[in-house]
Amino acid sequence: MNNIRNWCGRHSSPLLLIGVCFMVMFFLSLATHSFFSLKNIVNILEANSYRLILAIGMMCVMASGAIDLSVGSILSFSAICMAKLLKAGLHADLSIAFALILGAAMGSLNGMLIYITRLNAFIITLATSFMYRGLSLIVTQGIPITKLPQAFRNIGCGNLLGMEAGVTMAFASMLLLIPLFYHMRWGHYLMSLGGNPDALARSGVPIGRYRVSVFAYMGMLSALSGVIITARLNSAEANAGLSMEMDAICAVIMGGTALHGGNGNLLGTVIAVFLLGLIRNGLTIMSVSSYYQQFITGFMLLCAVVIAELRERQHRVSLDNT
Repeated sequence: MNNIRNWCGRHSSPLLLIGVCFMVMFFLSLATHSFFSLKNIVNILEANSYRLILAIGMMCVMASGAIDLSVGSILSFSAICMAKLLKAGLHADLSIAFALILGAAMGSLNGMLIYITRLNAFIITLATSFMYRGLSLIVTQGIPITKLPQAFRNIGCGNLLGMEAGVTMAFASMLLLIPLFYHMRWGHYLMSLGGNPDALARSGVPIGRYRVSVFAYMGMLSALSGVIITARLNSAEANAGLSMEMDAICAVIMGGTALHGGNGNLLGTVIAVFLLGLIRNGLTIMSVSSYYQQFITGFMLLCAVVIAELRERQHRVSLDNT
């Protein structure tokens, strides 16, 4: 019995989210007849594939005790540069590879600035977010890049293993992260970096290398999301990715990752992305305005932050008592 209680305590966030998911699905199944159709389920997966990719990267960043507000801007600029290369005649595979490398480079710049200046990641990534978004506007002059080659669109939104390519990429990213984050040194050091960076530095671990690497990983996943969105819309524009970092942060906090780092909950993050996708989809089917969707997302983020902070305080009190 104690083992079951301890297991439930360790996985309280995912279990709570699963319960909420079932409640939402039950309500939406009563409110609309088309919710449980195969077409709608596929639509939910496709619409949230890039959000899952961003949330996975954000979980790693927040587990390391940082935050990244430049995610949407990296997504936009890398997608625009990729679209420029595609229009110039470069092969689709090489253009996508360039976008991923560029995204990783922009993320690395974030990590290096944070490590070198010792400033808060919030301030650094807020500044670079404006910089990267400004570059997108300079390159495009505010004009979307459209009519991309069909070969690229097939890679980005064609069928892969029986599913839309973006969905396959999202699940592949999730499965690859499990051993990387939970069973390898990289993930353990990231959580230590978020929990006790001074002790990690005293043990001889090059914390700068891990700080840069996690932001490079976030940048690469942002670029991958940009590839999926650009292929799906057949367009790259400077306003792509606006506020997507907020969706990712909301999912990560709802999933149970601590606000100040030190742990990461991949399962909870995945379920939270699915829950937010369910709510967005249900409101759309019910013809509810997108303004209400933003309000609900913000409200859920507020609730998740308050619950996470209360849980953290309770954990600190229990440690002090022992």
